[in-house]
Amino acid sequence: MVKLLKLGFDLAESTVSKYMIRRGNPPSQTWRTFLSNHAEVIAAIDLCLVPTVHFERLFAFVIIGHGRRQLLWFAVTRHLTAEWLAQQIVEAFPWETAPTYLVRDNDGAYGPVFRRRVRAMGIRDRPISPRSPWQNPYAERLIGTLRRDCLDHVLIFGARHLQRVLAAYFRYYNETRTHLSLDKDAPLGRSIQRRRAVVGVPVLSGLHHCYSRI
Repeated sequence: MVKLLKLGFDLAESTVSKYMIRRGNPPSQTWRTFLSNHAEVIAAIDLCLVPTVHFERLFAFVIIGHGRRQLLWFAVTRHLTAEWLAQQIVEAFPWETAPTYLVRDNDGAYGPVFRRRVRAMGIRDRPISPRSPWQNPYAERLIGTLRRDCLDHVLIFGARHLQRVLAAYFRYYNETRTHLSLDKDAPLGRSIQRRRAVVGVPVLSGLHHCYSRI
C-alpha cells in the first residue's frame, strides 16, 4: 500500500513538472535595457556641492544627454530650491526640445514645484530607487569626472568664478575630451585631421590641453 501511494505521488509530481510553465526571463525589461533602448530621448540630472575658499557652499546643477554623453545645461546657485531647479529645466529645454524621460535621484530638493513643472512640460519623471546611484550612471560619472579633472585642482572663490571654470571645462568636455563609449570621439564630434603639425592649446590655465593640427 505504501509503495502504491509513493508511486502515485511520483506520477503526480512528474505530471505537474511536465506541464508547469517555467519562466526563464524576468517579466519586464531591466533598468539597463531601458536606458540602452531609450538613450536618445533620455536626459539625466544631478547636483554637485562645491566649497569655496571662503567656506561658502555652492551648488552646480548639470543636465547630461544619454545619447552622446553631451552636457546639455549647467547652472550655479548659492541657494538651492525646487523653484530654482524648475526654472533651470525650463531654460535648458525651451519650446519643444524637452527629452521624453528625465532620470534623477530622490534628493529632497526636487520638491512638488519641480515635479509639477516637469510634468507640465510633458517629461516623464523617472526617479531612481533610494540608495541606488548606479541607476543614474551617466550623471554620476559626469560628476566624478568633473571633480577628478577639474574641481579637485582648482580653488573656487565664488559663484561667478565657479561659473567661468565650469563653462571652460564643459566646453572642453563637449568638444575635445574623448569617450571610449563613443569610439574615442567627443560628444559634439571631432573631425579627423592628418599631415599637419600638432599644437596643444591650454585649457583652464594648462590643466588640460586641446590638441589639433594646423
